[in-house]
Amino acid sequence: MQINPALVESAVVLAVVLCVHMAVWNQHSWCSIALFIQAFYVQHKWDRLLRSGGAVFQFRPAANSGIVPASMVMPLLGLVLKEKCSASGNVYFERFSMVVTITGMMLALFLSLIALGITRPVPTNTCVIAGMAGSAILYTTKQTLTVSEVIEVLEVLLIFVYLSLIVLYLLPRCFTPGEALIIVGGISFIVNQLIKRSLNLAEVKGDPVNYFLPVIVVGSLLLGVFFALLFCFMESETWVSSLFFHMMTAVLALGILMPWLSLFIGRHPIMWLLDFVTLNDRRLCLLGYWVFLAVVATCVVLHQNYQRQSGSKKHQASTIVRKYFHLIVVATYVPGLIYDRQLLHVASVGCLAVFLFLEYVRYFRIRPVGQLLRQLLTLFLDERDCGPLILTHIYLLLGMSLPIWLFPGPCAPKGSLPGAGGLVPYAGVLAVGVGDTVASVFGSTMGEIRWPGTKKTMEGTATSVFAQIIAVAMFLIFDGSINLNSTYSWIVGSITLVAMLEAYTSQIDNLLLPLYLFILLLL
Repeated sequence: MQINPALVESAVVLAVVLCVHMAVWNQHSWCSIALFIQAFYVQHKWDRLLRSGGAVFQFRPAANSGIVPASMVMPLLGLVLKEKCSASGNVYFERFSMVVTITGMMLALFLSLIALGITRPVPTNTCVIAGMAGSAILYTTKQTLTVSEVIEVLEVLLIFVYLSLIVLYLLPRCFTPGEALIIVGGISFIVNQLIKRSLNLAEVKGDPVNYFLPVIVVGSLLLGVFFALLFCFMESETWVSSLFFHMMTAVLALGILMPWLSLFIGRHPIMWLLDFVTLNDRRLCLLGYWVFLAVVATCVVLHQNYQRQSGSKKHQASTIVRKYFHLIVVATYVPGLIYDRQLLHVASVGCLAVFLFLEYVRYFRIRPVGQLLRQLLTLFLDERDCGPLILTHIYLLLGMSLPIWLFPGPCAPKGSLPGAGGLVPYAGVLAVGVGDTVASVFGSTMGEIRWPGTKKTMEGTATSVFAQIIAVAMFLIFDGSINLNSTYSWIVGSITLVAMLEAYTSQIDNLLLPLYLFILLLL
């Protein structure tokens, strides 16, 4: 019997929603169930639009819309963060988490309205269900948020509208609707938070480490949008254009981002960074180790390209070769998580900035290395790199880093959470670095029994779960801050749920899996 993978994917997401609802049990958790129901109905409308070519923009082919898993990420994330911050007595971040929850629901509702607005004939039943869910969410918003918080939600929604129009127009076939919701929605929230804090510098507080990411994201966004629009009217491959690109990048970094960052941390960012890196010998050793791994990864890329040029018949890197980079990333992140998470936080943000800059150079063919990057990275393309951008390596970095960036440090006074929460920073390593890697390698080499409706194998999923359990045991040995108490069954269940999501989702698993494992471990 043929099974629709989207139905199984939705069933896994529903299981996660019910887990969160049973743990939280408040107005917002009931709204999350209503949001799931309307997203489930709307996803079929989006899928029909994608198959018929009736969508306004060009989305990534060979994948469903992904509305259900994407719609629930931000609301569920806000719910579990609110629960942790409420337990620790941190009122400020408890209110902040409520804003995250409502913002995620509003963004998902907006995306649903787009699908319903362009579907012909008008789906009456789906419109009624979406209207009921929207009414419940709006009523809850009125009851739980202040006027200033409602304005903040509307600001994010406004930024999302304009930013999604720009991104989806300039980057056709790069995202599914669900992936666009997660990525553009997250960027919109970060932009709004940075603007809000810039206008209220007197209230700026917290760890300086936390301000690097929003400044880098906004700077990269400004650089990309500016040159994407500029190079619509001029040739980007000339030396004059390339020189202008490098000059404007330097002006943006040194003349805008550096002063902007100094307002938040109270010092010149370069001087602060030097003091931060040289604080102790351990940090210098970690940096040296990471530089060595970066050299190894570069050698793998060069070696694979040399093999292709030397007459090999293979034109694309195999799955196993691509998973080499997953192993390198695991070897990068695990020591940082064990010995110095703050340094890993800053280093991962810096790596994101470098990746985005190099992708701009490749995409615009900026001299002298733009064309070379195109030739080197073409070997590692997979079926999901359908658009003008190559995003696989950036998604891998995001998947490993998001649990570290999202970790509720102010709600964990001792730097770690009790029970399964102690594994929250390791969610990316477990879901992507270990689970996805093992599932791909064993599934492609030894898997024979396929999950109904997919190309994924049961052997790959089973070995993925087993490998993640072994990884948890290793983390317990080397990281003394983890104290699981009696949450072993919950951890195994969470890992199994996420492994099933990996088997059935057609979205970018490097982005989706760590977020769902993060949510489950935080309960």
